[in-house]
Amino acid sequence: MPAPKTTGRRALLVTSAALLSLSVTAPAALAAPTPSASPTATPPARMSTVGGDRLGMPGTQVNLAPGVPVLPKDVTARSWIVSDAESGEVLAAHNAHWPLPPASTLKMLFADTVLPRFPKDTRHKVVPSDLRGMGVGSSVVGIKEGSTYSVHDLWLGVFLRSGNDAVHVLSAMNGGVRQTVQDMQDHAEELQARDTQVVSPDGYDAPGQVSSAYDLTLFARSGLQKKDFRDYCSTVSAKFGSGEIRNTNRLLSGDSDVPVYQGIAGVKNGNTTNAGATFTGVAERGGKVLLVTVMNPQKHDHNEVYKETAKLFDWGFQAAGKVSAVGELVPPKSAAPGTAQPGASASAPAAQAEGRGGSGGKAAASASAGSGAGGAGIALAVAGGLLVLLGGGAFLVNRRWPLPELMRRRTRP
Repeated sequence: MPAPKTTGRRALLVTSAALLSLSVTAPAALAAPTPSASPTATPPARMSTVGGDRLGMPGTQVNLAPGVPVLPKDVTARSWIVSDAESGEVLAAHNAHWPLPPASTLKMLFADTVLPRFPKDTRHKVVPSDLRGMGVGSSVVGIKEGSTYSVHDLWLGVFLRSGNDAVHVLSAMNGGVRQTVQDMQDHAEELQARDTQVVSPDGYDAPGQVSSAYDLTLFARSGLQKKDFRDYCSTVSAKFGSGEIRNTNRLLSGDSDVPVYQGIAGVKNGNTTNAGATFTGVAERGGKVLLVTVMNPQKHDHNEVYKETAKLFDWGFQAAGKVSAVGELVPPKSAAPGTAQPGASASAPAAQAEGRGGSGGKAAASASAGSGAGGAGIALAVAGGLLVLLGGGAFLVNRRWPLPELMRRRTRP
């Protein structure tokens, strides 16, 4: 997935100028430490510097200048990051590389790893061994032993209901939980997500299982290169079995105290005892596509993770084009200079996903309308369509690594 030279459509320069920082004094750049098996109550003094030295610093990292809006002061998450999904610029971050329990946001890595391997019309009859090993109290979509499901339905269960039962069935199809965990860890390494240790494919709390806001953003960005991933993560409601399931991502589906976020298009939420609430979202406004990841707000109000995410999205869209980046989202190892042909490496993985796991028919999706942050807004769901890259050319370090052009539809009540 290379970063082509800009074509004049939206030239973005990654600047290294550090103006006024809100961060604490930085330690010297250090090699990434091994993630701790037991996350601490405070961020470690030594964190990974993948994506830039400042992303390894504890505390808030942002460059202020005239015209740059001030960050919202009531964001309580232990870790968060705001980035441009297309250019890879990190606009602001707070403890970005702090290894923390990820909860079901780890399902983004699961999907990015496994989704391309099975055509969506493949059918599988569930046997008792498929559902063994699920954690007590796991979120489920209601998979029944002896019943037969399509891969398409299983992925709807993963994305909409965060069904650990659907994850375990797909893992069984992939050679078992142990094999799937290894595949996920290998893929995390390919994506340079070095804060991540995978123990369970569904994100259920497990000793030593950690990820970071930075890594979760890499997983979302990689997954969004795939049409099926975009379709599933933007689906608001769908038929499942004899009933209907609705997406538990409240910025996409809305709730009593959280309106549908204007421009939202996915991706994944999570919540466990150890992780608290976690969420990665992607949204588009005015030609800008932003990714926001929030991990474990310390304020425990209802839907707090979505409220804090919305505030950071609002800031990001106001700051985009005005604020100087504090780091970058690195490309996969295979997209490094000298490993890819011009114009090829971005399309190849996605094309493979389109060919093996996608095609034929869109995910059954419906986007609900609701109030945006600034008034009445319309949720933007990612629809299917051909992969179109923004420009062409070889991958260049610290330059654009664009998301495919997102084809959207607006749905009205």
